[in-house]
Amino acid sequence: MSALNPPRDGEELLRAFRPADAAPQVRGLEELGAAELAKLRQTGLDLDGKARSGTFVQVNRGVAHCQGPPEGGELLPVTEALERYDGLEDYWWRVVSPEKDAFTREADRHLDNGYFIRALPGEKVVYPVQTCLYIRDSDVAQRVHNVIIAEEGSELHIITGCATHPDLTSGLHIGVSEFYVKKGARLVFTMIHNWGEEVYVRPRTGIRVEEGGVFLSNYVSLHGVKSIETYPTAVLAGPGALARFHSVIVAPAGADIDIGSRVRLEAPGTRAEIISRSISYGGRVMARGHLVGKAPGVKAHLECQGLMLGEGGAIHAVPELEAHVADVEMSHEAAVGRIAREEIEYLMARGLDEEEATSAIVRGFLNVKIEGLPPELERELEDAVARCGQGM
Repeated sequence: MSALNPPRDGEELLRAFRPADAAPQVRGLEELGAAELAKLRQTGLDLDGKARSGTFVQVNRGVAHCQGPPEGGELLPVTEALERYDGLEDYWWRVVSPEKDAFTREADRHLDNGYFIRALPGEKVVYPVQTCLYIRDSDVAQRVHNVIIAEEGSELHIITGCATHPDLTSGLHIGVSEFYVKKGARLVFTMIHNWGEEVYVRPRTGIRVEEGGVFLSNYVSLHGVKSIETYPTAVLAGPGALARFHSVIVAPAGADIDIGSRVRLEAPGTRAEIISRSISYGGRVMARGHLVGKAPGVKAHLECQGLMLGEGGAIHAVPELEAHVADVEMSHEAAVGRIAREEIEYLMARGLDEEEATSAIVRGFLNVKIEGLPPELERELEDAVARCGQGM
């Protein structure tokens, strides 16, 4: 870890925050103020829910809103799912170990709820299911555990926006998520982070994809945050399975973002793609990617692109390829640099001033096409990227 943020181990972080159940609870979204609701909208939450199949909002520890179930699926607090399905024996801590680190142990021992979402066999949930994990009070540690299942032949899209109160000074979010994509199913998971500048974020994620299944992950973080550390791992366990991870990261001064993805291609004919776009204007980004080919006929590609736009920050790209059999095709590209003066001058020669030219280049760099986004959220992301570019 760089000098931007001195090391803090898990136990030290946990001691620095109070449990979420010690903070005030809210009973519904109507208790949230106008500024809070505006921030939730900026994080992708459609408060009208017209184009959503279901909505789940957790504030600190309590479930403030759970509207569903979606047609062809289930949506409920994970504590209710544990009771309804006798402990979720086949899905609870099956692709993430509770002993992985201090944060998983904390979530195992002191659960602050989370959500359970399931698409039933053969069902296609038409509109996205949206969730929000919201920390409302300062110095709170929120500990959640989510289970998402796409049953055989189903389709499901989840949009989750994680955020904090606009005036919040510090907090800790621990989010364990376990994904199960059954045979021939398709699951799209889009996560938008909008935290406070002194918030620590520790997601721990495991994914299992069966034969012919598709898992697409989109991760977006455009605002200030103290520290993010996440490294989801997908196992492609059945022939023809596919996983894609796309991430768009902006690190302002003071942010320390350690983000990566790993895909283990364990069955013949499986495919994977990891693409990340990172910008630093004073913050530190560690962009990791790891592809592990363990079966014949697999194809995988990894791409890490970074753009330095400020002093004092750092971008560290770490692409890894690991092959265990002969018949694999795996590749990677990695590049970190700055905006070339010639590019700015080219646009200025066509009528833009320097700030407009720089903004246009930044927007183009971050404009990774995210598959499966509904149009309204795509427009919101484009606006956010535009604002980001104008601020540099």
